[in-house]
Amino acid sequence: MQSQDSPPTPFRGGRAAAEAALAAIDPARYGSSRNHLDGAVTGLSPWIRHGVLTLPEVRDAVFALLDARGYGATPEGRAEGQRIAGKLINELGWRDYWQRLWRRLGDGIWHDLEPLKTGHAAARYSPELPSDLAEARTGLACMDGFSRQLQEIGWLHNHARMWLGAYVVHWRRVQWQAGARWFLQHLLDGDPASNNLSWQWLASSFSSKPYIFNRANLERFSAGIYCRDCPAAAAGTCPFEASYEALQEQLFAAQAPAGTSASASASASPWRANTGHSASSAPRQPLLWIHGEALGPANPALRAHPGRPALFVLEAAPLSANRLRFLQECAAELPLQERRGEVAEELLAAARAERADGIVTSRAVDPRIAAIAAELEALQRHEPPAQRLPLIALEPDPFVELDDSVDLGRFSRYWRRAERRVWAGWGQEPA
Repeated sequence: MQSQDSPPTPFRGGRAAAEAALAAIDPARYGSSRNHLDGAVTGLSPWIRHGVLTLPEVRDAVFALLDARGYGATPEGRAEGQRIAGKLINELGWRDYWQRLWRRLGDGIWHDLEPLKTGHAAARYSPELPSDLAEARTGLACMDGFSRQLQEIGWLHNHARMWLGAYVVHWRRVQWQAGARWFLQHLLDGDPASNNLSWQWLASSFSSKPYIFNRANLERFSAGIYCRDCPAAAAGTCPFEASYEALQEQLFAAQAPAGTSASASASASPWRANTGHSASSAPRQPLLWIHGEALGPANPALRAHPGRPALFVLEAAPLSANRLRFLQECAAELPLQERRGEVAEELLAAARAERADGIVTSRAVDPRIAAIAAELEALQRHEPPAQRLPLIALEPDPFVELDDSVDLGRFSRYWRRAERRVWAGWGQEPA
């Protein structure tokens, strides 16, 4: 609901803006203030979501900053550096965790991973987002402010996302999927894995209990900027003005037992477009397919084949003007052509026009990318085998090396395996 006179998002797409934001990070201030709306959050998520910055690049930038400040010189200094930057590295781990779950679950991230712990049946929740929420006219200054910021700026502090999400699901009794779709339409960092699984966490379909908040919590972490001018607060009708115990009794029925964790859920078939091709049969003159998960110079296809023609296809999708602008700004800084249309058809046409002997891309987690790969194969089904163009997907640099046996049932289980390995890389030369 961006008005014609509202300013565009302050986030600009592309590597130059991303590097400026990365240079400004302060791990110590982040660790101590990240939960406050005016805290020293990094704001890197829009660029990380689209691969303009990668998790390994951010990780290594944090390590370099610690080294520059002398923390890597002694064991005591390294321990202090890990304490200072631990929260920021942990946050990078959350994104890696969500991505690993997405790869395992595929489109299953759109379905409840566990039964709700609210005591209410799923059928009790509305499938549609109420219009007053989307139009920012609930009469609650906080929720209306968050709604406007989401739609006008395309970014929200994580605490604001949690408050708004809890209000949608628990106070308005709306299915989390409706809120997730709303966020994905507008958030510049709208990544289905981080987005959907965070919604499931607060809804209690991927956590041990539903997340709620009260007015005291909101005032503390927002510095009271919403409550002081809120009509509901002035009238004594604020729905969040209660103890946690009272809100639990008001919002939820008898608690249901905890369900099965995600590690036991059905897994999706992984994309294996890069298998079955020896070095001798790999394309030598490929077209490079640059998709929305890898719009940065670390894209392995760009690194493996510098100077080769590259194509980014912008699909028709329910994205806000801010999201489309950000994507186009990211693409504009790369050596590629941009087209609109059906991705598989555009890729095949461009590859034929360039006389390419195959298509090379970066391996992605999004099941939509695998579906496009299947469409590309189907388009060539009736061509002679010798004329079919293979699709090769190259692996991006990992945040941390872990095998597929890692338990993803909860973040804590993943992080017990990952944290030590991540920090063991401090002091090593980046790959």
